[in-house]
Formats: sequence, structure tokens, C-alpha cells
Amino acid sequence: MDDLARRLAVEAARPSVAVLLPCYNEAATIAATVGAFRAALPEATVYVYDNNSTDGTAEAAGAAGAVVRHEPFQGKGNVVRRMFADVDADIYVMADGDMTYDPTAAPGLVDLLLRDQLDMVVGARVDSEEAAYRRGHRFGNALFNRITTAMFGSPFKDIFSGYRVFSRRFAKSFPASSSGFEIEAELTVHAIDLKLRTGEVPLPYGKRPENSHSKLKTYRDGARILWTLVNMYRAVQPLRFYGLIAGVLALASLGLAAPIVQTYLETGLVPRFPTAILSAAVMQLAFLMLVCGLVVDAVSGGRREMKRMRYLDLPALSCEPAAARRPGG
Repeated sequence: MDDLARRLAVEAARPSVAVLLPCYNEAATIAATVGAFRAALPEATVYVYDNNSTDGTAEAAGAAGAVVRHEPFQGKGNVVRRMFADVDADIYVMADGDMTYDPTAAPGLVDLLLRDQLDMVVGARVDSEEAAYRRGHRFGNALFNRITTAMFGSPFKDIFSGYRVFSRRFAKSFPASSSGFEIEAELTVHAIDLKLRTGEVPLPYGKRPENSHSKLKTYRDGARILWTLVNMYRAVQPLRFYGLIAGVLALASLGLAAPIVQTYLETGLVPRFPTAILSAAVMQLAFLMLVCGLVVDAVSGGRREMKRMRYLDLPALSCEPAAARRPGG
């Protein structure tokens, strides 16, 4: 009886794990993906969130043993927001349903999260096959990684990886606002902004099967991601953002004023009043940008504190490794 009580107590103390698979028209691969994650993490519940698929993705996922739910608003960001809101777990493993990520790596990522008390672990993609990345996607990924590092001081080498493990603290304090593929960039910036503990592990990235196609549109989604990064920089680092604009305007104003001042010092006259007025107006605009930066910076600090307080409201995970949580471990 004591052994049974002890076993039940240990069972109750084990962190619960949820595997989250956002899907849109992945009928060709979703059953294999669900099966592989169920084998890798037998204690986890696998959730497939179908995003208006028309090819039988939901039916294939349900037949493979996943809990199937639906998100009517199109876009990966909308799906992730719904998953984090609806699913209650201690640890969230998020991946794609196209079998390009290695499900057998999931236990190691969970172990790392628990052992080092992290809030997010990113599976950085290392393409094992030449065709895994389209050429435009490879270039765009490298470019945006450099932009993110320059803007936010990102420690990550792959900010767009869809293979991630999150703590409950992270998922429930993440105020998702993106609707599309820019959601990965938003997840990354959230971790950087709150100075959360994170990790990154290089993992093989395979190519899609012949009958499976990427939903990412290189130019359209690339432009949306760039716009999202600029907006997040404005929200997270407003003093730098508006200060940069103020500096450019101030330099332009001084450039316009320099010949007028020189003429005045030489002749005592101001012959170009329109230019002088323009220079003064541009300098006023520069000061307005600086004031905007100071005001928005105060607002941003308040929002950051609110997110931090929400994060601290949630309990931290125990350090029990995943190997000890699996049956027979």
C-alpha cells in the first residue's frame, strides 16, 4: 500500500508534456509525425491543430492517435496563440507536421529544459540534405538571423526554427500578436525582452516528401517578417528606434543650416529664409521624435513589467529528467 501511494505521488509530481503540431494540408505526413512523437514521448499527449485543411489532415491525425482541434483563423501565428491558450501542460513541445524535424530528439530537448531550468529550447536546423532548404529560404534565414542579432542582440543561430520546447511559464506569459510565419521571430524576441533562460541545440533538418509542399511564400512572408521585426524593435527598444530617427533628422537640419550660418557670419544677412524655416522645422521634428521615444520607452517598460509579473505568477518546473519520467526509467 505504501508502494502504491508512493508511486501515485511520484506520478502526480511528474511534469505533464504536450506535443503541439500546427497543420495546414499535411495529410501526407501527419500520421507518421504523430506516430513518431508518440513513440519518442509516450507520456505526452499529442495535439494536432488543423488550420482549415482541405486534404484530410484532421482525419489522418485522429486515426494516428492525436487529439485533433481546429483553428478557423488562417495563419500559423493564430494557431500557436490558440494552442498556448487552450492546452494546459507543464512542458510544450512544438513542431511542424511535415516530418522535417526529428521527433527522436524531443526527449533530449525536454531533458535540457528541465535540467538547466530553461524556459525555451530551440532546435536549430542543420540541413542534412541539400534540398532541405530552398535557396531563397536559406538566404532569407541567414539574413534575418543577422538582422535580429543586430536589433536585439539575439543569441540564436536559427530564429525561425519551428521545433521548440517551452515551459508553462513561457507559454502562458507570451502575448502572441502575429498571425503568420512571423510567430517564430516573436517567440524569440519575447525571450530576449524578458531575459528568459534559453538554449539552442543543432538538429538535423530533412527535406519534405515529394507530395508535401512548404506553405511559406518567400517574398510575401519575408516582407511580413521584416515588418514584424521593425515593429517589435519599435515596441521593445523605442528609445533607440525613435532616437535613431531623431539623430537622422537632426543631422539633416544641421546640414541645411550650415551654409545659412556661414553666410550670416560672413555678411550678417540671412538670404534664404525658406531653407532656414525648413531647417528649424526639421530640428523641431527631431526633438518630437526624441520625446516620443522617451514616452514610448516608459510605456514599454510598464508592459515588460506586466509580462514579467505574469511569468512570475506561474510555478517553476522541477528538475526531474525526462528519462526518469518514462515508463521503465
